[in-house]
Amino acid sequence: MIEEINNCIEVLKEGKLILYPTDTVWGIGCDATNPEAIKKVYQLKQREDSKALICLVAHQAMLERHVKEVPDVAYDIMDLATKPTTIVYDDPVGIAPNLVAQDNTLAIRVASDKFCQYLINKFGKPIVSTSANISGLPTPKQFSDIHPEILKGVDYVVNLPDENKNPSPSSIIKLSSGGQVKVIRE
Repeated sequence: MIEEINNCIEVLKEGKLILYPTDTVWGIGCDATNPEAIKKVYQLKQREDSKALICLVAHQAMLERHVKEVPDVAYDIMDLATKPTTIVYDDPVGIAPNLVAQDNTLAIRVASDKFCQYLINKFGKPIVSTSANISGLPTPKQFSDIHPEILKGVDYVVNLPDENKNPSPSSIIKLSSGGQVKVIRE
């Protein structure tokens, strides 16, 4: 696993794309602070850049560095969640502008998967995590379902087995600074 992490970090530092297993489904990833790398993700997914992407952090301290103010309810949601849960926060900081939605929000998940935690922690910055599919096509459940165009379009494919036996996208919850909680995807 250490060799895979080191390989990913080299690719991420060069502004390139990785294909990696996350705590949900296989994801396309890049440095969340690099606008050029993020542009490549949108191009590969054939997705307009007005549709925001999720980004992963290694732990709550990294989350706090990239959100102006983490509402208290976010910690409750993270503690009580029974599956990976992405939270949409107001006022992200230190992230590439083209990763931030038009309403100045950002979808962030604290990774629960050991590989992702080690990778992001060693990289020292959040990384993009978006499903490994062309926009509008089904999310691949296993590595073998990933479209050849995606496989050819990334710069590095992590060589780890499919360990997630029942992969599904994360829940998404939007928190507004006024304390409003809205479920976007269960």
